[in-house]
Amino acid sequence: MAAERILIVDDEETLCEVLKLNLENEGYDVDTALSAEDALMLDIKQYSLILLDIMMGEISGIKMAKMLKADVTTANIPIIFCTARDSEDDMVMGLNIGADDYIMKPYTIRNVIARVKSVLRRTSGQKTVASTSVEKPNVLKIEGLYLDLEFKRCIVDGDEVKLARKEFELLAYLILHRGKICSREQILSRIWSNEVVVLDRTIDVNITRLRSKIGPYGSYIVTRSGFGYGFRD
Repeated sequence: MAAERILIVDDEETLCEVLKLNLENEGYDVDTALSAEDALMLDIKQYSLILLDIMMGEISGIKMAKMLKADVTTANIPIIFCTARDSEDDMVMGLNIGADDYIMKPYTIRNVIARVKSVLRRTSGQKTVASTSVEKPNVLKIEGLYLDLEFKRCIVDGDEVKLARKEFELLAYLILHRGKICSREQILSRIWSNEVVVLDRTIDVNITRLRSKIGPYGSYIVTRSGFGYGFRD
């Protein structure tokens, strides 16, 4: 049976190496990342558990956890926060996001190993049941942009963005046809099929609002004058 894989995300390199060495001695396969940005470049789906520091760089541990929990492919990976932030509010915030445990620094290696084993025992059975009985939700993902077609939610880099119904439908349509240019006629017939009169300007206004609301991913919506709109790969 293959060893369970653990990812340690912490900007303290020495601490990462100490944890890695001790967890490997317990039989786990362990990788480390010194920032959330580095961690998100990895294939997160392969890990059985993530040890995650909160206070890091531009993307904090809290923000990374939100991104992982918003993605159906990584939502069930257990997370243990390891942090020097020891207020009750921080602990509640971490647990509310969906973290499975919370360890405050400074901690002992024995404590970390015990917590890791406990969380893996508790979650391994849940993952087995989920993989055999639950269908994959209908979620579109483009890097840090997530569109949940079932629950009508848009997540941008870990934060939920409120979209009007037509904005949501338009974004979903463009993503589903990404890499292609959709004509105005195609968009109107699909998104505004039940409307009596819809002006071309209506599409332009909704595109402008979408670009503004989805932040860095607004540039992924391209305009081809005389042809229509698309969502680039």
